[in-house]
Amino acid sequence: MKPFMGVICTIMLYIVYRTTNYQYLQTELDSKLFRFYTSKESVSASTSLKGLPRGIIEAKSDLELKPLWSTSSSKLKANISTPHNLLAIPVGLKQKRNVNTIVQKFLRANFTIILFHYDGRLDGWRDLEWSNKAIHVVAQNQTKWWFAKRFLHPAAVSIYDYIFLWDEDLGVQHFNPRRYGELLHVCRVFYICRYLDIVKAEGLEISQPALDPNSTGIHHRITVRKRTNKFHRFVEGMAPVFSRAAWHCAWHLIQKSQLGKADFVADTHLLPSFFLREAKNDLVHGWGMDIKLGYCAQGDRSKKVGIVDSEYVVHQGIQSLGGPSAKKIPNDSDLTKTHAVDTRAEIRRQSTMELKMFKQRWEKAAKEDRNWVDPFFRRKRRYKQRPIGSVDS
Repeated sequence: MKPFMGVICTIMLYIVYRTTNYQYLQTELDSKLFRFYTSKESVSASTSLKGLPRGIIEAKSDLELKPLWSTSSSKLKANISTPHNLLAIPVGLKQKRNVNTIVQKFLRANFTIILFHYDGRLDGWRDLEWSNKAIHVVAQNQTKWWFAKRFLHPAAVSIYDYIFLWDEDLGVQHFNPRRYGELLHVCRVFYICRYLDIVKAEGLEISQPALDPNSTGIHHRITVRKRTNKFHRFVEGMAPVFSRAAWHCAWHLIQKSQLGKADFVADTHLLPSFFLREAKNDLVHGWGMDIKLGYCAQGDRSKKVGIVDSEYVVHQGIQSLGGPSAKKIPNDSDLTKTHAVDTRAEIRRQSTMELKMFKQRWEKAAKEDRNWVDPFFRRKRRYKQRPIGSVDS
């Protein structure tokens, strides 16, 4: 009887082991296939894909252009493993010359280029030699953050190590994005360091090049270049650079559509989930986001967020979206009226209103998400308790 019971127990233990192991493997596979979904959404996605064999499911994509047929050169290029980085810029035809200068510098560093045409004038770019190598997205009078939310989903840009989400009016005469890679000792020994060399060496997850002191339209003086530094801290929305993980989080911070549908994932744990769930798509100018980007720094924002001083840009301060001083008649019923609308003033008014709304939503989200703990709360309290004149290290 005892040998029989021993066999039964062995069989039961084997069944339990196989079942537990299968559940573990299932969880691991689902986390890889559906890493950009919430737990509820992953269940829904998993259910809807039951008709497909797992080996055929591809949950990610990229923005790399592919030939219509394979050639020996394309096969050779596909077999070469190189770092992937992405430059995304909203552009208007009036800034064609400056954008051309920016793109050519990034192409020499093997960047993938995507242009968001907010003025709808795509044909005016076709004469540029690199135009067919870039991805072009056209949508009339839309902002950088509107484009980014719709066309830079984390699943679509997951192969890129760094994502440069820049404005079009930046002078890059003193900027070089290139990385030396295996020749990093060139940077360390001879101090010939380029932007991504410094970002990688300092472990920056969110960064931007410093602004030349002669730039116009400087919103935060802290972003101005310090000549004696290699880098210092703070980032705004003019020329942000995100690591893959940081962008995965920042994308969820951009206000979105479909009220009530969450996209809460692992590396956005520093954001209150209610904020993500309740976010609407009506805040398109991105004001206020730079204040909260530190929550996407994948750790201590005082160490993983910074401005690179040795590689800097010139902000030309050219107002393109809506025109520098453009006037327009609101609608046909107003054609008989003598006054027009200053579109730049209207955009600034809208941006200011969105900043206020963004702050209100964050406060509401932080208050209503009982499971969320502000990781920087203690640091804020410590700073407030210090005597006047002390410096927060």
